Amino acid sequence: MMHMTMRWFGPEQDSITLEQIHQVPGMEGVITALHELPAGEPWPEDKVKERKAMVEKAGLKLLGIESINVHEDIKYGAPTRDMYIENYIKSLEAVGKNDIHLVCYNFMPVFDWTRTDLALPLPDGSTALAYDGKVIEGLSAEQMFDRIANNSNGFEMPGWELNRKDEITAQINKFKGMTPDELRANFKYFLDAIMPTCEKYNIKMGVHPDDPSYDLFGIPRITKCEEDLVKIAQLNDSPLNGFSLCTGSLGSNPANNLPKIIRNPIIAKRIHFAHVRNVLFTGDHQFHESSHVSCTGSLDLYEIMKALIEMGFNGVIRPDHGREIWGEKARPGYGLYDRALGATYLIGLEEAIRKSKGMPYPDNINSITAPWH
Repeated sequence: MMHMTMRWFGPEQDSITLEQIHQVPGMEGVITALHELPAGEPWPEDKVKERKAMVEKAGLKLLGIESINVHEDIKYGAPTRDMYIENYIKSLEAVGKNDIHLVCYNFMPVFDWTRTDLALPLPDGSTALAYDGKVIEGLSAEQMFDRIANNSNGFEMPGWELNRKDEITAQINKFKGMTPDELRANFKYFLDAIMPTCEKYNIKMGVHPDDPSYDLFGIPRITKCEEDLVKIAQLNDSPLNGFSLCTGSLGSNPANNLPKIIRNPIIAKRIHFAHVRNVLFTGDHQFHESSHVSCTGSLDLYEIMKALIEMGFNGVIRPDHGREIWGEKARPGYGLYDRALGATYLIGLEEAIRKSKGMPYPDNINSITAPWH
């Protein structure tokens, strides 16, 4: 079966406690990171050990890292990239030595993800993250930073840390002259360098899709569709080179058929991690995030979960962004309540699909072993 988790930003940066996460039915562990460390700085082994002990003390497992951020010089292929790759390898070693075997990361230049509204009011009184391509067209990168910072409930959003604001325009201009093939070549250089360490510690690397899955600000995007994922699989033939399948990111483009992508045999065997959520299309390059339930969005989560199960996925999964509901004030997308609802919905779908097929399903969460055992 799949291993249900929630993303946790750590004791200093998350309004949700590990004890609250542990109370969600069927919750096995968390995905976390050392968010206080900037991209390019190596992770100390003792800091990873400390974070893992904190998680286990709360009765949960630390089942993966999201993310060890890739420095922009690696993506650009700058002369300094070897230094930053060496630091990345040191971080992987710190993770591997602590018996953690999954890393979610991205190779998106400049922006990890983009939204134009972090609290769009919905008819039921909840709020959700939203994207409107027409709004993007009229904003500078600095204005995007201000827009996100002013609507984040006081939390720093991953990928939009304010210390990056002053350099953002220069970074965009630098990448504007790069082709997708050139970015892909830099990605291969990175993968070829880190895979021996991943093989040594059995660390599954799951690259996250572009979010949203189309071009922005004139910079190259290479993880936005089925064809892109196949090309990434071919960059390095190690089975540890794989994907964090994010249904909300790939699903932000109606042209992406998610069950079909999951059933692509080249992709299926490399899905190491699944972020499962729903979005509702409201126009061309316009959507907002919805509850996880299929009928509230544009994606059929039953068919998505069915495809994952039929293709043999037994890895780590988490509900992705949730709405802000029931008066909760939290990091946008990462409150407790709607993600808890999403997790139990996904668990119910998995149980129903597996039992309808006569497949085994555990009757006790304590009998579940870690996905790499």
